[in-house]
Amino acid sequence: MVHVREILRFIGEDPQREGLLDTPARVVKAMGEHFAGYGADPIEPLSRTFGEIEGYDELVLLSNIQLHSHCEHHMVPFVGVAHVGYIPNGRVVGLSKLARVVDIFSKRLQVQEKLTAQIAGVINDTLQPTAVGVVIQARHFCMCYRGVQQPGAITTTSKLHGTFLSNAAARSEFFQLITSAKRSEGL
Repeated sequence: MVHVREILRFIGEDPQREGLLDTPARVVKAMGEHFAGYGADPIEPLSRTFGEIEGYDELVLLSNIQLHSHCEHHMVPFVGVAHVGYIPNGRVVGLSKLARVVDIFSKRLQVQEKLTAQIAGVINDTLQPTAVGVVIQARHFCMCYRGVQQPGAITTTSKLHGTFLSNAAARSEFFQLITSAKRSEGL
């Protein structure tokens, strides 16, 4: 908490001012929440799978997963949505587990490109599906309120594995379903 008080002094504030007396403790608590992903294992949510799927081997897509993260360059937020899809190879995972993986990696410092690759990589390595695709669309506060000050700019990243790379029809279906999901959510 001493460091937070020093930051307050650095920006020209008085840490002893009534409104700031409890701020250091609140900032430390918030940091614990913002960066809780460091204490979580992203493989754990994917460890329980289900094989009673009647031979299902088509795309499973979870769209518009809300994400809140912090860039490693400025430690300011970036917020947006993730779209996670995979083609199972005999087993599926609970849908909430895909959102949990997004949440775990989002609660760490990184760039969006790394976040996208981490999510796709752990799903690919752990579930060993036929295909994995992750698309993230986010607004970066470091671009919105400082630097170039472009609050409307949206950064889109994607990472594909397996059939999504080798089969144009599968890749097209993945991106078309994301577009359809975004329209239904008003994005």
